[in-house]
Amino acid sequence: MLQLIVDWFTYSLLRLDVNSKIGQALNFFIYDSVKIVLLLFVMISVIGFLRSFFPQEKVKAWIMQRKGWGNFFASLFGAVTPFCSCSSIPFFISFLDAGIPLGVTFSFLITSPLINEYLVVLMLGFFGWKITLAYIASGMTIGVITGIILGRMKLEKYLEKDIVAVNSQDSCEIKPKGIKARIIFGIDEAKSIVKRLWLWVLFGVGLGAVIHNYVPNAAVQSIAGKAGIFSVPVATLIGVPMYGSCAAIVPIAVVLFQKGFPLGTALAFMMAVAALSLPEAIMLRRAMKLKLIVIFFGITTLGIIFTGYLFNLLQKILV
Repeated sequence: MLQLIVDWFTYSLLRLDVNSKIGQALNFFIYDSVKIVLLLFVMISVIGFLRSFFPQEKVKAWIMQRKGWGNFFASLFGAVTPFCSCSSIPFFISFLDAGIPLGVTFSFLITSPLINEYLVVLMLGFFGWKITLAYIASGMTIGVITGIILGRMKLEKYLEKDIVAVNSQDSCEIKPKGIKARIIFGIDEAKSIVKRLWLWVLFGVGLGAVIHNYVPNAAVQSIAGKAGIFSVPVATLIGVPMYGSCAAIVPIAVVLFQKGFPLGTALAFMMAVAALSLPEAIMLRRAMKLKLIVIFFGITTLGIIFTGYLFNLLQKILV
């Protein structure tokens, strides 16, 4: 419904050519901006409402007692949520605000865009079940292991304190009573976060719209194709700054594979585009300091590169 409204506004009301890059970029910008801001507000409201039923300290204690299992469950939850890298940020912020450890929240943030139902369906159609299952397993492994590593690095000091209440022992846990009070609590929490984040969302999506519509796929194929043994890191590094939907990423990975690219190289590019992007980094900057973003992107990138080489080694088995 939202897409139909945005299409009408862009192509009928403004009379922009549906095939023009500026028309497609504006359509992309409006649709993703509205979608992410609405998602941000609704999801934070819902999570705030649900969080009011569970004592914050008990939730933290339950997760801390299970160590790596917390990362596994966060990664599993990320795998079943249909979000891109930018759309996962509302959940990430809400989890931090609930006092969930940083490493566990990173497991969700990494896995959520890497694996979702429509990406899995597309991969089944293009690559078959063996590659799809291996991709799901590798995506969750990256999320769990990277989350554990980041959690053990004690990086909470690099979070912006005005966005999330990070394990603050001095903070008073609000305990609203009654359904109405809990709903109001969730809405107020969403208003507070959206008010601080919406400009970053617009800026990030605007950059994504430019990259999505003005970076030619042929350039990606040309650069990665000349890299030889370094094709995996090159394809990953090319994919990191890019931004696009899973519906667009999977066909590109298929084309790369069909043109003779090793399987791992094609999938590493797809993973990098899905899990990491400049728009995501811009939105995360409002919640965390630059050093933490660099560490997060760096470790996740290394995980994707390792997975790409692993898929290249296993290509004969999987194909």
